[in-house]
Amino acid sequence: MNSYVLKKTYWAFLTVGFVIVLNFFLFRILPGDPAKMVRDPRLKIEAIEAIRVRFGLDKPVINCVEKISPLELGSCLVNPLETQFFRYVVNLLQGELGTSFHTQRPVAQMLTESLANTLLLIGPGTLLSIILGVLLGLVAAWKSRTPLDYGALIGSLIAWAAPTFWFGIILLFWGSSQFNLPIGGKLTPGAGYDSLWAQWQDIGRHMLLPTLTYTIIFAGQYTLFMRSAVLEIFSEDYVLTAKAKGLNTFQILRSHALPNAMLPTVTIVALNLGFTVAGAIEIETVFSWPGLGLAVVEAVGRQDFPVLQGAFLLLAVSVIFANLLADLLYSYLDPRIKTG
Repeated sequence: MNSYVLKKTYWAFLTVGFVIVLNFFLFRILPGDPAKMVRDPRLKIEAIEAIRVRFGLDKPVINCVEKISPLELGSCLVNPLETQFFRYVVNLLQGELGTSFHTQRPVAQMLTESLANTLLLIGPGTLLSIILGVLLGLVAAWKSRTPLDYGALIGSLIAWAAPTFWFGIILLFWGSSQFNLPIGGKLTPGAGYDSLWAQWQDIGRHMLLPTLTYTIIFAGQYTLFMRSAVLEIFSEDYVLTAKAKGLNTFQILRSHALPNAMLPTVTIVALNLGFTVAGAIEIETVFSWPGLGLAVVEAVGRQDFPVLQGAFLLLAVSVIFANLLADLLYSYLDPRIKTG
């Protein structure tokens, strides 16, 4: 393993450590008491306090002195697990993300289920957006300054600049009214299925609109990156040499333009994958898709700290390691980068 890889890996894990600390305090600064979010008029003060004790909210956040008398200070300092922060760190090292305040289910189990739904949604969308974006970018650069190029450029700019939630709502109204597609959820409520294939057909119908939204939004971004990279490559001397040798446009695109233009595209794809692992929040909210994005939105409204911490940690770690993957892929694809 060369020094370049070691350096990038070291900084990635150092950043993860910082995120773990930030992850704990970020949601503790939110106003309000999570125990009081249970809006049940039958709950007395004793019941609310019992909830706080059950979830460890009665413990001091980080400073033992704020909850105990001076005589007990020594025992608190000897046992740091009496604070919420150290309990959080120890549980995290054991692979535990805590228990949801609202559903009282393990957060790891909830996030695993939501992550599976999110990957089911963004997997096809990511693949389609990459293929569509790369092809449109190549064609637009090839037919530069033609109506085809202008059309691809304007369409890509609109797709990239359009607010995701607005574009999703437009597709939702259009798809439901014109093609009678479902407006939300993963499955039709109360539907019975004769076979597994019938169930997956229903899931596919529910996936169509959110996947189309994801594909169009990100394909516009990839098209612009690919077009810009290919146009820059067309001005290089080795492309002019290839033309002088008698290579046709397709051969130049395949052998020279595409491999070199993929460098910036690989970087942006890796970064986007890191962000979308934690859920395309706006898309999942618009289409009520039961993924990580929708789980985060609901957890914010309920001040469900463990779910928020788990989702934020998953998002941050995904982005960090996506950056690491992009750096390593970039060094592999571009021999000009010093790797050790």
